[in-house]
Amino acid sequence: MTIPDRDRTRRYLRHIGYFRLSPYTIPFQSPGTDHLFRDGTSFDDVLDLYVFDRALRLLVMDALERVEVAVRAAVTDHMSTTYGDPHWYVQPGHFFDGRKHAGLLQIVQKSCDERLRGAPDAGEDALVHRSALEHYLTTYGVPELPPSWLMLEALTIGQLDSLIGNLKLRSDRSAIAANVGLNERVLTSWMRSYVRVRNICAHHGRLWNVGLGVYPAIPTSQAVSWLEAPGALPRRSEKRLYPVLISLQSILNTISPHSGWSRRLHDLLVTRPVMNLTGMGMPEGWAADTFWSDHLR
Repeated sequence: MTIPDRDRTRRYLRHIGYFRLSPYTIPFQSPGTDHLFRDGTSFDDVLDLYVFDRALRLLVMDALERVEVAVRAAVTDHMSTTYGDPHWYVQPGHFFDGRKHAGLLQIVQKSCDERLRGAPDAGEDALVHRSALEHYLTTYGVPELPPSWLMLEALTIGQLDSLIGNLKLRSDRSAIAANVGLNERVLTSWMRSYVRVRNICAHHGRLWNVGLGVYPAIPTSQAVSWLEAPGALPRRSEKRLYPVLISLQSILNTISPHSGWSRRLHDLLVTRPVMNLTGMGMPEGWAADTFWSDHLR
């Protein structure tokens, strides 16, 4: 490997770490060798791939945040209004598994206890700004646990996925899914993929070519926004990141139809080498499908 500037390289290794950077060297190694680099490989090639992956993670996290917030809102809006009860989640009758439901209540109770034990949030000029949860807990004594919209903020995306999956009535799960443009089967599958992807992003892991292990189901219903052209998602791409990117844009089509997210994705990928796109499962000409091109005009 060529190292154009040794001091600069040492600085990156010191502040990023060898073991975080080392997976980004693999695409530049000759197959079947003992970690020998192809001729002409520079440290800057490795760093460029790392920087690209970081930009991709940030872009994916931007879409995931919008999707996660929308799903939380869909759960609390549907369940609270359908049953006329902002504390619907304390009722075990809404859930399949009593043990999981008990675990949910323990999570919420723990969050409440920690909020009350912690110091209030201090803002500028020493002003104290209480969180919404703290305001509820110190203002209202009954019910003891907070309403649905505050409860959901105490959950991780994995716990949110578990809550939705534990809802007893399919009609409830279907109504929640419909709020973000999906059906119940697709929402269940996609949420599990998002839990994995969000964990990778939150821990600054390699995303562009990682094996996720959990992949979003390909919709069979025409009601769910997806690629238009037949064969636009090759079978070899189904176990890559590309279906996750499609699924995120699919939900954005419902919750934020004028979002510029797909344009930013295109701008990030348009200058990347084929190696990057292949690792993500992006087929040649991916942006020409009307699913994407309608947002790129």
